[in-house]
Amino acid sequence: MPAKPKTKPKKPASRLLTASRELIDDVVAANLILFDHDILDGFGHVSARNDRNPELFVMSSYVAPGIVTRADIREFNLDSEAVPDRGERHYSERFIHGEIYKARPDVMAVIHSHAPPLIPFGATGAPLRPMYHMSAMVGLGVPVFEIRRFSNEGQMLIRSAHMGQALAGVLADKPMVLMRGHGATIVAPTLTLAVYRAIYAAMNAKLQMDALRLGGEITYLSDDEVALCVESVENTNLRTWAMWKKQAMSKRR
Repeated sequence: MPAKPKTKPKKPASRLLTASRELIDDVVAANLILFDHDILDGFGHVSARNDRNPELFVMSSYVAPGIVTRADIREFNLDSEAVPDRGERHYSERFIHGEIYKARPDVMAVIHSHAPPLIPFGATGAPLRPMYHMSAMVGLGVPVFEIRRFSNEGQMLIRSAHMGQALAGVLADKPMVLMRGHGATIVAPTLTLAVYRAIYAAMNAKLQMDALRLGGEITYLSDDEVALCVESVENTNLRTWAMWKKQAMSKRR
């Protein structure tokens, strides 16, 4: 009998990517860190602009954040299409990422979460305000995306380029946007800073709720304090990143 032709083994998804190994590993770590800090659960997603091609970004395929591995990372163009398209299922809200990267060349990472502490501030009209130096970026402004302004069909998710563009427009030049009845989207010029911002934004919301329960006048950070803390404190984000990443990786060995 003639020998059967040999078939080449499929390459792991990570070998098809053009982004650096370091960036891929950090996107995996970001998913695990944010899961560990209750920012993401079975839902939500993290992306980073490709460090070798700004017209692409990397993000997990359709996998819960707490179990993402290197093999789950995929590459997308700014139209939020998988490159290459392997017929897989992907997050329906990937348009959040692609349209923000299109609108904001300064953004290198995007996080979309449903963190519970942030939900009340998107639904009540009470502004999220900077409580302390670690979350000073809140003082740069946190707009609220009201999806009813763009869709009257009861849709709450960002499942199209049109809705992604609408969200990016409300975000404008701010570091984060609340999404009424949905969650929040956080951006930053680095992935490590985006993770820092996502964690401390949720912490700020918890502290603000505690302060509101106590009653009395709350002294928030002033504009000058916000500016100085954003410049100085946020520059230390690699310190927390190193700790969070080590903890996340050690849990999963």
